[in-house]
Amino acid sequence: MAAQQSQSNSPLRVLEEALGTGLTAAGNTADAEAAEGAYYLEQVTITETSEDDYEYEEIPDDNFSIPEGEEDLARAIQIVQEQTTDTQILEQETVLPSRHAVPEVIEDFLCNFLIKMGMTRTLDCFQSEWYELIQKGVTELRPARSVPDVYTQIMLLENENKSLKKDLKHFKQAADKAREDLQKIQKERDFHRMHHKRVIQEKNRLINDLKELKLHYASYAPTIRVLHEKHHTLLKEKMLASLERDRAVGKISGLHETLKSMEAGIISHVPEIKVRQTHEKENAPEGPTQKGLREAREQNKCKTKKKDNTKDSEFPKEMQSNLNLNLNKESLRPPKFDFRLSDIFRLHELPVSCVIMHPCKDALVSCGEDHVWKVVSLPKGQVLLTGYGHTDWLSDCCFHPSGDKLATSSGDTSVKLWDLSTGNCILSFEGHNHAVWSCAWHSCGDFVASASLDTTSKIWDVNSERCRGTLYGHTDSVNSIEFFPFSNTLLTGSADKTLSIWDARTGTCEQSLYGHMHAIHDAIFSPTGHMIASCDACGVIKLWDFRKLLPVVSIDVGPSPGNEVNFDSSGRVLAQASGTGVIHLLDLKSGKIHILMGHQSEAHTVVFSHDGESLFSGGADGTIRMWS
Repeated sequence: MAAQQSQSNSPLRVLEEALGTGLTAAGNTADAEAAEGAYYLEQVTITETSEDDYEYEEIPDDNFSIPEGEEDLARAIQIVQEQTTDTQILEQETVLPSRHAVPEVIEDFLCNFLIKMGMTRTLDCFQSEWYELIQKGVTELRPARSVPDVYTQIMLLENENKSLKKDLKHFKQAADKAREDLQKIQKERDFHRMHHKRVIQEKNRLINDLKELKLHYASYAPTIRVLHEKHHTLLKEKMLASLERDRAVGKISGLHETLKSMEAGIISHVPEIKVRQTHEKENAPEGPTQKGLREAREQNKCKTKKKDNTKDSEFPKEMQSNLNLNLNKESLRPPKFDFRLSDIFRLHELPVSCVIMHPCKDALVSCGEDHVWKVVSLPKGQVLLTGYGHTDWLSDCCFHPSGDKLATSSGDTSVKLWDLSTGNCILSFEGHNHAVWSCAWHSCGDFVASASLDTTSKIWDVNSERCRGTLYGHTDSVNSIEFFPFSNTLLTGSADKTLSIWDARTGTCEQSLYGHMHAIHDAIFSPTGHMIASCDACGVIKLWDFRKLLPVVSIDVGPSPGNEVNFDSSGRVLAQASGTGVIHLLDLKSGKIHILMGHQSEAHTVVFSHDGESLFSGGADGTIRMWS
């Protein structure tokens, strides 16, 4: 019985010795367990020692001071604050967790320990023997048997130590990354500082150059003023000289006629002598030299007769008033903006360059880059007539005031006149050195004006079939030309960003209008004659007061280029064909802009019908779109 009791109490002694509860028998069992290779816990008393004898581990002091020449007060304050924060973190004491947690019992502690160490077979043996003893009622454990607090605290400290090591490793990595970022930022700062200094130097240099240029320009201002005055004086002298020349030419022509009449009177008095002389010359032998002279004399006589038969047209001095002006003033019809795409006419194989309305009929004429022009009936769009004859693309066309003739301009440097009753070319003017961009017919019907890429404009006489004058003054391509209704005034728009107003009789430039910042593509008079509209290569529309020759308003609908502008019959709506295929409608009274979208590509031309109820636009796809 005593032996059985001793066997039942032996596991309890092992537990007590392992947990430090049986300290009295620890010395006797230590040697035996050490011989068997067992591990156990031993209670050791640690005496408090003075802090002076403790050896502290030296912590390396990384110096992150800023290099010389880069000290900054804000940066230094930030470094000091960071060092203070690090010191406070290091000086904080580890706070142990609260002791309100429920202590772990001995058997659970042993099971958790064996599971943690991976001793599964020992765990199975322990559980089988332990629960067997409990069922037999052999064990007599006290109810408050739990794991000592010291060991629990040691375990918590170990776990906290492991987590702190992980945090330390993470913080070291973050510090290394921050150090690399700091070095990178310092290099970038040095680079930007050098770049800033370089920019400041360039800025100072540009300011000095600008000042020098201003002084240089100011020194030239008086000279430019004097040259302008001389220019105007020379223009006046040129005009007077041209008038005197015309007067002298008139006197000379009168003297020639008088001389011819006198010669005719003398010859009529001596007919017998002339017949006798000619008879003698006919009978006399004629040499090769005399024969050549006679043929040349006959050719000259034919030329003089031909010239006498074709006389130059005269510019009208007093012209009839424009009847449309009064009609437009009395028109009370409200302007129309709600246009909708109603029909598409496919007329050309290449882009359409120009569309104009017939002055008397419900028809229009379209010109294309396929070298042909077509007359189309409205509203069905049936082709009535097709004109062939140009050898290059057509750029513009214009009706004779009566509507029975048509003038076309082309890239083949020519201007042709067509008879619309037959569709045949009746006259061709050639004299430009480059492509002709635009043409316009005078209200009297005797003159046609043309504008060309060769920076000049020409005025052609339909009756004498020759060039009556060339307009010089633009420094770049002349893109548009227009006669003021019922007058001898011409308007030209050029790629040199200027508009010019000319006197067609003398060929002098009366005024130049400046304001556009890009090449001017088109310019036109309003039906009332009081306003000029122009558009340029960046989509800017400008309205000018023709009476004061001053700009009124500028409207930017770009950046796509404006190819053509046109007024409706009332003069209250302005349409622009844009490079993006959009048609812009400008209400001149309210300033609102309405948009028509329907072209799949660039829109080249736009024109209103006479009643203002329809709109026609031509595009780069070779079609004409009807809006109503």
